Amino acid sequence: MTAIKSLDPVVPLAVARLDAAGRLIDAEPRLRALNDRAGGGIGAPLALPGVAAIAQLAHRLGIAISRSVVAADGEEELDLWVRAGPDRGGVRLEVSGWRARPAWRPAADPERDGDFLRATGDWLWETDGALRLTFLSPEAGLGHGFDIREMLGQPLTRLFALAQDEGGQLPILSAMSARARFDGQRAELRGTGRMVRLDATPRSDPLGRFAGFMGAARMLDAAPPEIATILPAPQSGKGFPRAFGRRLERALRGPLARIIANAEAISAQVEGPIRGDYAGYAGDIASAGRHLLGLVEDLVDLQAIEGEDFTTARETIDLADVARRAASLLSVRAGEAGVRIDRPGSDEVLRVRGEFRRALQVLVNLIGNAVRYSPRGSVVWIRLESEGGMGCVIVADQGKGIAASDQARIFEKFARVEPAEPGGSGLGLYIARRLSRAMGGDLIVDSAPGMGARFVLMLPLLDETERPPPPAGAP
Repeated sequence: MTAIKSLDPVVPLAVARLDAAGRLIDAEPRLRALNDRAGGGIGAPLALPGVAAIAQLAHRLGIAISRSVVAADGEEELDLWVRAGPDRGGVRLEVSGWRARPAWRPAADPERDGDFLRATGDWLWETDGALRLTFLSPEAGLGHGFDIREMLGQPLTRLFALAQDEGGQLPILSAMSARARFDGQRAELRGTGRMVRLDATPRSDPLGRFAGFMGAARMLDAAPPEIATILPAPQSGKGFPRAFGRRLERALRGPLARIIANAEAISAQVEGPIRGDYAGYAGDIASAGRHLLGLVEDLVDLQAIEGEDFTTARETIDLADVARRAASLLSVRAGEAGVRIDRPGSDEVLRVRGEFRRALQVLVNLIGNAVRYSPRGSVVWIRLESEGGMGCVIVADQGKGIAASDQARIFEKFARVEPAEPGGSGLGLYIARRLSRAMGGDLIVDSAPGMGARFVLMLPLLDETERPPPPAGAP
């Protein structure tokens, strides 16, 4: 490939070409070396997720797109400016900038403890905004042939070789564009030949910008579990086959992610200034797209929990820890709304029987609703109690409250007290109560007009035989 020189020698330009499937055909030395260090190579999908996401979007839309990207390079971060456009059936990339940031160091997280590891995967991982690994749970290093300490600070793609789905897409790329969660990203654990399934939730910094992913990895058996979602499943006499929810999500998540990403690019005016009202329209489109994406996720959850064979895991979880994590996930939204979340202290513990992921889902819904319906300058309180063999998390707000006549209806499917008010799909509380009861607990409300609302999640306390022994030397 003939090198293309930049007009500005201080800002070098590196060019590469990808085929229609996102595989690297050729690249100039600097870009090729960066991709190699990230675990990629010629003939393989681009191993720089942020760059690959722009290339994928340009190919799908058939237009040129320019955007800034932060890429991980060992212990450094690089600020890159990426331009991608259709070219001979594939994509042409032009990468400039190449400004290095200070060396990265993993920061200690005083809130992370053993209970956080009780999520849905075999082990846990986290990244920063450049998709550099910032955390791996201890289980990650057991029998997999790598040293956790050496992996921290490395690009995610140094550990996982990401695999395309049936549609030739990488779910993680759509999730980055839409700032959304992703499920079912298959990958090879490099050097082992073993496949894993990656699921993750996005993280935001105090300014609301994408700050990385918090995810789980589950080792896959020889027969990938996704096969079960392709084959027809028996029906229980009503509703859709069990595979319908996953098919619906696959069919809609990608297009919605593209709509969101393109609308955000227009709103940010990355291709140049536009009329202010047009930028506002684009922001509205992005917001509506995220709302629809949330509705799709609710519908997938709805179909799962209404299945006759739906069950939840029986884990020992710390409700105080789950509440703190749910509050952290909603801290940016609360800050934008001018609402303060008063969460349990780091020394509070309330061990119950339930499923970590589902309990977190319920509390994110309750705290999100409390923030949405709270006036600016108010407080959402999260308190812990235990009573009658149940551990309870109470989420209380200072909103306008719920009339007694409406308190049963809010837990019904698609029900909303005031449909004209901004809000979700009307499925959140229905799903939350079904999940609470599936875990052996319940979800109740106590409210009155003008007095705010108190939602109480109850899960079974551990009995004496299940409780951990006291520390050595304790009385």
